[in-house]
Amino acid sequence: MEESVQPQRVGFVGLGIMGSSMARNLLRKGFAVTVWNRTRSRMEPLLAAGAQGASSPKEAAQGADVVITMVTDSAAVEQVILGPNGVAAGARPGAVVIDMSTISPAVTRRIAEQLAARGVEMLDAPVTGGDVGAREGTLSIMVGGKAAVVERCRPVLAAMGRSIVHVGDHGMGQLCKLCNQIILALHLLAMAEGLAFAAKAGVDLEKMLKVVQAGAAGSWVLDHLAPRVLRGDFSPGFMVRLKQKDLRLALEAAGSMALPLPGTSLVHQLYSSVEAYGGSEDGTQALVKALARLGNVPLGSLAAQTTAAARASSAADDVGGARGDSGTGGGTAARGADGSGSVDGAGAVGGAPGAGGRPAG
Repeated sequence: MEESVQPQRVGFVGLGIMGSSMARNLLRKGFAVTVWNRTRSRMEPLLAAGAQGASSPKEAAQGADVVITMVTDSAAVEQVILGPNGVAAGARPGAVVIDMSTISPAVTRRIAEQLAARGVEMLDAPVTGGDVGAREGTLSIMVGGKAAVVERCRPVLAAMGRSIVHVGDHGMGQLCKLCNQIILALHLLAMAEGLAFAAKAGVDLEKMLKVVQAGAAGSWVLDHLAPRVLRGDFSPGFMVRLKQKDLRLALEAAGSMALPLPGTSLVHQLYSSVEAYGGSEDGTQALVKALARLGNVPLGSLAAQTTAAARASSAADDVGGARGDSGTGGGTAARGADGSGSVDGAGAVGGAPGAGGRPAG
């Protein structure tokens, strides 16, 4: 394929929380998409939407202008690209492999070298924006690889993301994503500490959140994840175990540069506590559980505390309602992530049932 020709045929490998929405957006933009996933049931909704199904990554790559991989870790990417019946075995010379997973920069460069030997280009293009961004096509995409290849593939990337930035050569996309994960980890810690402090001090959490969101401490994490904590919603848009994988990659890369990352190391250890209590598949907002256990913070009473304060305020103002200033309201029955009133069966962490936006990765 000439570099001036825009790709139209896309193979997509990996249909998890993120990948399934990304592939669907490609279909909506008119690309001919062939999908493969290890668990075939995940392919069915996309097949119903017009995608073609493949029996292997190799078959997904055959005839494709671009092949996208979106899987869990470095080993999985190597397997689906370079393994038996992998993408490399099916991709024709001139095709482009875009890995949108978050993996080791060193592994990315090694895969790019092996693909180049076959005449196949590669971009590393990890994303941030979470499952909401994947669903709405508003992901931020950081791309490593040749500038000309990035431009050639821009229409494909634009079908899935709003911000597409070429950040350098192979591996630089992954390094940029690790910067994102470091910063996000510390935002998550700030949220968890602020909520734990407020809860133990008896502050009305909805009102605190409303005023802090509007000030200098406001952040995406406070806007999207803190309300979910208040509702006891720890369902994943990005799982703790995947966040831990990314933090390990960041700490390994920092170690190779003799660069201390004390805050990132602390968050990694706190998430280890979350995992030890069975929270590896919770969303990343579950970091608050570790802080709650350390400080004996009764987060299970958050909903009752917040709603009671709202009722008192409403009665005083003769408004006659049970909703707080943020307008979110909520029942008074506490419920943990396991539906028992706590995450560990001891009543330590919980919240009111509810649903809301998902976290970013």
